[in-house]
Amino acid sequence: MTSPTPRGLATELLPTDLPLSERITACLVGAAVGDALGGPVEGYSPEQIVERHGGRVHGIVGPWNGDQWRTARPIAPYHKGDGHVTDDTLMTHALIRVYATVRDHLDAYAVADHLVPDLMTNPRWIPELETEAIPLHRVFLAEKWIVARIHYGHVDPREAGTGNIVNCGAAMYMAPVGLVNAANPAAAYAEALDIAGAHQSSYGREAAAVFAAAVAAACAPGATPTSVIDTALSLAKDGTRAAIESAVEVAAHHRDFESALVPLRTAVTPFDTVGQDYRAPSLGARRPSRLHSIEELPIALGMLLVGDGDYRHTVLGSVNYGRDCDSIATMSGAIAGALGSGAPPEWSKAVAEASRLDLHAPAATLTEVTREIFTRDVRRRRAHESAYAALTATP
Repeated sequence: MTSPTPRGLATELLPTDLPLSERITACLVGAAVGDALGGPVEGYSPEQIVERHGGRVHGIVGPWNGDQWRTARPIAPYHKGDGHVTDDTLMTHALIRVYATVRDHLDAYAVADHLVPDLMTNPRWIPELETEAIPLHRVFLAEKWIVARIHYGHVDPREAGTGNIVNCGAAMYMAPVGLVNAANPAAAYAEALDIAGAHQSSYGREAAAVFAAAVAAACAPGATPTSVIDTALSLAKDGTRAAIESAVEVAAHHRDFESALVPLRTAVTPFDTVGQDYRAPSLGARRPSRLHSIEELPIALGMLLVGDGDYRHTVLGSVNYGRDCDSIATMSGAIAGALGSGAPPEWSKAVAEASRLDLHAPAATLTEVTREIFTRDVRRRRAHESAYAALTATP
């Protein structure tokens, strides 16, 4: 299936000659800003968001529970809001550090050898905890699973994701994989699928691969929301593909996220195992299945189409969708950024200051590493071509 053509105007304004370094920066900063905007309204419905904030969210807002953020939800004593990034960004930056160490393509063993130790042993400033701590103390249960299975259980990293709850945990931080494989979506898909095997199985792992491919596709000169979605559909399998098809078919009929919120939720509901009450998952929630999909990726792609690639429109639609909207906005913000529509400077500045993070440094690091990897890829490709030519030469 080819995705419907959007009716918006933003695609006419997307740059076609933006250099790789700027796309990487816009992607990673855009992901972090989307994460920070979505964090304070994560887990709630669009109706609850309107009631709490007196209308739709249009920028950075404070914690849902105000000054009681630390005690209102004991299971999540996090300062979500006020421009603080969440675990989506912490994990994204952690993966970039792995690339900076390995300086080549990654696999599940790189997760075991480098990501797991980083989560366990290197204290960093955690914005939502307002203190330095090891990242393991902040990440969600699905990410703690990596440490439990690999470090303590000594499971083969390629199989460690089996048995974990199936969610967007692996997908949410796969943007760097797409950037390292910029303009090569098939390679991004394959690399992310290997990396994510240490974390997820089933449609959680599939979503990680498709998201990475979407970011890679967005980096291609002349890319549009439609071309990104077409690429995602060409690679996606089973329920993930069906959910994306359903979401983008609906999204093509909307030019404003307000009218798209309910139809998009309706479109993805048959594929989502969590159920209507996000904070009270169904008994069938997050179990492996070839028929289902995580909700976050199809909605992110749907909002990308509704917003026609414009960062502000795309991300605000993702944020006001509610539910797991920090991850939805992380993904849609990353893709919009890779397409060339970056986060508004006032948002990125506020998020960087509030989170006490340099949002540009990881992008500079990944740009350097990406160029090194491409140089190695060219050498490997030429060596293969030379060997193949020798094998097929006419005697």
